[in-house]
Amino acid sequence: MRALEHRIPPPLVGLATAGLMWLLAREFPQYRIPAPGATKAAILLACIGAAIDLAGLAAFLKARTPINPLKPEKATSLVRSGIYRHSRNPMYLGMLVLLLAWSAYLAHPAAFAALPLFVLYINRFQIEPEERAMAKLFGAEFDDYRRRVRRWL
Repeated sequence: MRALEHRIPPPLVGLATAGLMWLLAREFPQYRIPAPGATKAAILLACIGAAIDLAGLAAFLKARTPINPLKPEKATSLVRSGIYRHSRNPMYLGMLVLLLAWSAYLAHPAAFAALPLFVLYINRFQIEPEERAMAKLFGAEFDDYRRRVRRWL
C-alpha cells in the first residue's frame, strides 16, 4: 500500500470526499435530515475550518519551510509554534472541519459517514509517511514534539 503514500494531494482527497458526500446525498434524498439552521451551522464550521487551515499555512510561511505535502522530506524546520502547539496537522484538521461544514449543509447521514473515510485515508497515506520523514529529519526533536502534541486535536 506504500504506492498510495504521498501520491494524491490532500486538497484533492478532500474534494473527492466532498464529491462522494454530495453524490450520496443526491442519490438517497429520502434519508435527508430536516435541519433548520443547517446552513448557518455550515457557514460557522466553514469559517472555523478555513481559519484553522490559514493558521497552519501562516505558521509554515513564518518558519520559511516548504509546504508541499507530497514532499515532506524537503522540510527545513520543524514547525511547533502557533496552531502547531495544539495540533500536529492543523491543515488536515481544517480540511476535516470544512468537510464537516459540507456535511452539515447537506444534512444527510451518508455525508457525515464519509468523514471517517477522509480521516482514515489521510492518517494512513499522508500523515504516517510524513511522520516517518519528520522523524528521520528531526530525530529526538520530533519524537518530543510527537509526545507533547496530538495528531489531530
